[in-house]
Amino acid sequence: MNTAVDSKLKRNILYISIISSFIVPFIGSSINVALPTIGSELKMNAITLSWIATIYLLTSAVFLVPFGKLADIKGRKKIYLTGIVIFTVSSTFCGISGNSVFLLIFRALQGVGSAMMFSTGMAILTSIYPAKERGKALGINASSVYIGLSLGPFLGGFLTQHLGWRSIFFILVPIGLLLFLLVITKLKGEWKDNIHHDFDIYGSIFYGISLVFLIYGFSKLPELNGFILTFGGIILIFVFISFELKQKYPVVELSLFKKNKIFRYSNLSALINYSATFALVFLLSLYFQYIRKYSPRETGIFLITQPVIMAVFSPVTGKLSDRIEARYLSSIGMAISAIGLLIFVFLNANTPIIAIIFNLIIIGMGLALFASPNNNAIMSSIDKKHYGVGSAMLGTMRLIGQMLSMGIAVMILSIFIGKSNITPENSSQFLMSIKVTFLIFSVLCFSGIFASMARGNNINN
Repeated sequence: MNTAVDSKLKRNILYISIISSFIVPFIGSSINVALPTIGSELKMNAITLSWIATIYLLTSAVFLVPFGKLADIKGRKKIYLTGIVIFTVSSTFCGISGNSVFLLIFRALQGVGSAMMFSTGMAILTSIYPAKERGKALGINASSVYIGLSLGPFLGGFLTQHLGWRSIFFILVPIGLLLFLLVITKLKGEWKDNIHHDFDIYGSIFYGISLVFLIYGFSKLPELNGFILTFGGIILIFVFISFELKQKYPVVELSLFKKNKIFRYSNLSALINYSATFALVFLLSLYFQYIRKYSPRETGIFLITQPVIMAVFSPVTGKLSDRIEARYLSSIGMAISAIGLLIFVFLNANTPIIAIIFNLIIIGMGLALFASPNNNAIMSSIDKKHYGVGSAMLGTMRLIGQMLSMGIAVMILSIFIGKSNITPENSSQFLMSIKVTFLIFSVLCFSGIFASMARGNNINN
């Protein structure tokens, strides 16, 4: 293709990527604000409510890597389009669900569609943009993620209060249809680099079972069956690794972790960062509505602060990562996030709102400094034939981290208030659970600084 066509194609994929990167985090962050309303209508307690977020993350995590590998073999655009269809259809059925069981089923299916979109979208973007422009493109892509996170609480709160929580799902349907039409008409061509490889279906099944055991088990802690499932999941992962090492075309490219120090530690850094920060919105949403008695709309306005900062600064930090090593930018970002999380340990029922907002700004700056450079480091450290798997692995680290974050938060909630609803009578226990959780998150985030620094230099080598 000539330069003009290349330029047009780059613009098209960037626009498409912006839309898809917006809607996936939007549904996650907007639903967090709506959880108390959903719980009231569908008679769900706090632990069951957490599964509205958790099951979406779980199915996404299970299917990301298999679909990333399949996209490298069969075509990234093909998998991407299928994901859009599944995501849009499942959003429709989430909106019309009449009970908690059906809502959780279609949230799981929505997670499958999300996995197909996320595992291929960034891979296509990386395939088209050269290394010298990649950081900026990935930064803009990350910015759209944070815009989705930003508008999620605000629009989610507004829609829940004025049109009901179901409208959050319904608003995704026309966006999904628009995205489908744009891909069909504007994104010409196909991208696949492992066309002669076989798809490791048995490894994919083994991989999924291992993750389900591990993540579901972790979510059930500190119950006995939680320890049993978690330990079983760890054992299964080691068995899975042994199985994959014998495969000619494994679903998980373990050689990337073994031989590529940058890829290994950048993914570990992402896992730690998301484990330490994702449940922040979940906890503060409950805090604002149950402890401070704010409406969903007001809660959304407060929570918009952090992702707005991330959306504004991510393109800047992404562009910086084309010139400055990710180990420095991301490590500084991790340190700033750790400080912000530690400040929240002192949260109480009378903490000034302005102080909470200011701390969300601090954490937002830290995450903006971390994410875009870290994403650029991962995608720039691998060959193009692995872009689907690399993108999917990054997404998997994100989702497993988010699952672990929610698991830690729910485990601490279970220890302090059990399966009871949050009421004025147990508000002091709820506040203590928040303090303990943020202390754990701050220590975890601090440990991530060392993983980030360990990756070394030369992200484009």
